[in-house]
Amino acid sequence: MFRGLFLHTFLVIVQIINIFVQLLNRNKMKQILFTFALLISISVTCNAQVDKIVGKWKTIDDKDGSAKSIVSIYKATNGQYYGKIEKMFKDSEKLCVECQGANKNKLILGMVIINNLVEKDGKLTGGTILDPKNGKVYKCNISLESGNDKLNVRGSLDKSGWIGRSQTWLRAK
Repeated sequence: MFRGLFLHTFLVIVQIINIFVQLLNRNKMKQILFTFALLISISVTCNAQVDKIVGKWKTIDDKDGSAKSIVSIYKATNGQYYGKIEKMFKDSEKLCVECQGANKNKLILGMVIINNLVEKDGKLTGGTILDPKNGKVYKCNISLESGNDKLNVRGSLDKSGWIGRSQTWLRAK
């Protein structure tokens, strides 16, 4: 729905610009039109990347390579992105005993582990990710790898992402 509305708005703007092209200096207006179209296409491309991040992703165990869980990444009404554990392949009754605060001793299944991410340059950033295994919360950055079926999830201790680790999640089918 949003894309349809966006496309309609874009077409109306293009028609208005065409009227101005006919009325004003053609060379100058062509430059403005080209720049405007370029900016719009860059914006659409960035939003399209983030739209592809939304969905269900299979997490992989770092040690043995087995599937651990299915995490659903979604956009909330506040415009931020979150991730919730929807399925666990082992220990589905396990509690987060190492967690702090509201998550302490709660079921890991159904827990929101990715919080408050925002879109920036086609990536999700600025939020946190909880590791239910150790109860620690890390700064989080998420980006889509080429092919759209792999997600690079980075949890880090520092804001710039230098100190931390990355995981590759696979799109759940």
